[in-house]
Amino acid sequence: MSRADEIRNLHQDYVMPTYAPGLALVRGKGSKVWDADGNGYLDFLSGISVVNVGHCHPRVVRAIRAQAGTLMHVSNLYFNEHQPRLAKELAARSLGGKCFFCNSGAEANEALIKLARLWGHESGRYEIITFRNSFHGRTLATLTATGQAKVQDGFEPLPAGFVYADYNDLDSVRAAVTDKTVAVLVEAVQGEGGVRPATGAFMSGLRALCDEKDLLLFCDEVQCGMGRTGTWFGYQLYDMEPDAISLAKGLGGGFPIGAIVSNRKLADVFQPGRHATTFGGTPLACAAACAVIEVIEEEGLLENASDMGDLFRELLEKTARKHDFIREVRGAGLMIGMVLDRPAKPLETLLQEKGLLGLATSENVLRFLPPLNVKAAEVRKAARLVGKACAEWDKTLHAS
Repeated sequence: MSRADEIRNLHQDYVMPTYAPGLALVRGKGSKVWDADGNGYLDFLSGISVVNVGHCHPRVVRAIRAQAGTLMHVSNLYFNEHQPRLAKELAARSLGGKCFFCNSGAEANEALIKLARLWGHESGRYEIITFRNSFHGRTLATLTATGQAKVQDGFEPLPAGFVYADYNDLDSVRAAVTDKTVAVLVEAVQGEGGVRPATGAFMSGLRALCDEKDLLLFCDEVQCGMGRTGTWFGYQLYDMEPDAISLAKGLGGGFPIGAIVSNRKLADVFQPGRHATTFGGTPLACAAACAVIEVIEEEGLLENASDMGDLFRELLEKTARKHDFIREVRGAGLMIGMVLDRPAKPLETLLQEKGLLGLATSENVLRFLPPLNVKAAEVRKAARLVGKACAEWDKTLHAS
């Protein structure tokens, strides 16, 4: 029995089957990972936009090792030196307000939901408008905020307080506003929903509508934040600012941490006893996140994400012109989707066999999320592998 088979059998016996994993990965460095049998892969998924500075970046590893040997956890009953430092760095690069720290994207969006309800409580407002095909998490509140029936099925009755509108359709949002509406929650680029960027008119229109109706505007930056789009945060692609954002995934470079960042208007809505977390913002998590910010800043990874994203889309578009089953290539920065006219899972599998990791999402979209420090040679190699896989698949389709 191979080592990979041992891992799979152990997993099957003792881990609840909430996922259906394939490869047994045991090592990573930069843009590459290796499985338990020694096979190498070019990782253009990055743990679903988590290891944004690549696997095991030396600076992040050093920060984690040093802090793990100094102080890992004290709870939020006490100050720790790294939490306010991280909060300052995030606020300075975004909305200029204050932060709340947690452990995941779902928790960060839960915090936004509670923040909106607390802010609107005196006026009797609690409903939040979200969007069809959005994704905001797997807790009861965040899966209800998620505009996809497939993640809600079986968990009814769902919590009240969420209304759905159509993405990139401002009239649909306006029609959803009632006297109970308190906020709008939107992704600047829908990730799980098929790598669909918002239009500039839609985002600026949301801001104007929220100002007109005295609503809060929140941006879910869990997947598209932390440099993924070539800007620190996805909303910065547009001429607008939200009132608060949620973060997780790439924030810790592989170490779990989530956060919300607000503007000054909402900075003190939460008071002691109104919201809390035991593990949020530990010295260890915050030290890792501070190191991630330093790497992105000092290595010019925002510019690299923009440049490499342009290169990858250009190369994928050349492949798209050769195959009728590819409808379009879309995205922003290094958040890229190749849209097919059929289910994308077979192409994901074929690419994995060739040594490239991507992910089928929204049924017919192949999603690529390379590390922000990916090199041009790696982008070109990935594009060649996509081209080969598409050519093989095309022959199979025509043969059948």
